Amino acid sequence: MKMILAVVQADDANKTMQALTDAGYRVTRIATQGGWLRRENVTFLLGVPDESVDDVLSILKQTARRRTSFINVPRESPGTLSAQVIDVEVGGATVFVLNVERFETL
Repeated sequence: MKMILAVVQADDANKTMQALTDAGYRVTRIATQGGWLRRENVTFLLGVPDESVDDVLSILKQTARRRTSFINVPRESPGTLSAQVIDVEVGGATVFVLNVERFETL
């Protein structure tokens, strides 16, 4: 058995949750926030049999898409403070697959 932790951008969370539950997976959804961009994310927790990991990863690839976003980065020059706009890639999914030593439903 595996525990899958998948961090997905909030914009993709509803369709990801729907696709996972439609495929028969039981999912726990936790609201989280990214540290660097300070954007809202959702972390999904799934306990699945080993043979289901590839199916879950496929669903995540289909529903959590990457996109380009623009952010302002403060820049200091002598005597002035300005901002530089840079584009960054956001979205997709950051996924951790962990071995489960023990599982119980109480």
